Amino acid sequence: MEILKAENLVKYYGKGESLVKAVDHSSFSVASGEFVAIVGTSGSGKSTILNLVGGLDTPDEGRVIIDGQDISKMTQDELTVFRRRKIGFIFQNYNLVSVLNVYKNIVMPVKLDGSQVDKAYISRIMKMLGIENKRKAFPGQLSGGQQQRVAIARALAAKPSIVLADEPTGNLDSKTSQEVMGLLKMTSHEFQQTVIMITHNEEIAQMADRIIHIEDGKILGGEA
Repeated sequence: MEILKAENLVKYYGKGESLVKAVDHSSFSVASGEFVAIVGTSGSGKSTILNLVGGLDTPDEGRVIIDGQDISKMTQDELTVFRRRKIGFIFQNYNLVSVLNVYKNIVMPVKLDGSQVDKAYISRIMKMLGIENKRKAFPGQLSGGQQQRVAIARALAAKPSIVLADEPTGNLDSKTSQEVMGLLKMTSHEFQQTVIMITHNEEIAQMADRIIHIEDGKILGGEA
């Protein structure tokens, strides 16, 4: 079943000779439970694609449909609620709240939505990611790999329709990168979680179910 459909997305910046075609009439779809890597060099448009799919930016043309809903037609307030409930984000810089402990960081999206925390589910995620003994630790007391594990748990906490990972191993050494990627893939399969990851690292991308290449804002392959 199709969980995401990006149709003819366009995002340009600047004008005339300064015009940058960040995303240039690009389309792709992702099936429910699929782990997809979008690969491209710096400036290829992959970050812009992720921002458009995540509702963090608005396309000049085209539309994004997630779980049957066209986010392009939503107001900012509607989009804020939709993102909180339906989209999990994993960032390169972790984006953890330094004054909150690990557990509070993880359940924050659920709390912000005013929903009930599924404690058994959260404990299961933490155990799977090997951070159950770090529940009361603060981000500053953790290694980069541990912080990214917390970020993965936070992204999964609200049981979103889709998880978007922005260069999730960008700040990690190669050994830790492999460990984090293995955990991300394991949790995505365990919870039938759809994941879209952008990366410039072909080796990391090989761990995904499917690879989509992007260059100069255009999708080159894997869009089927």
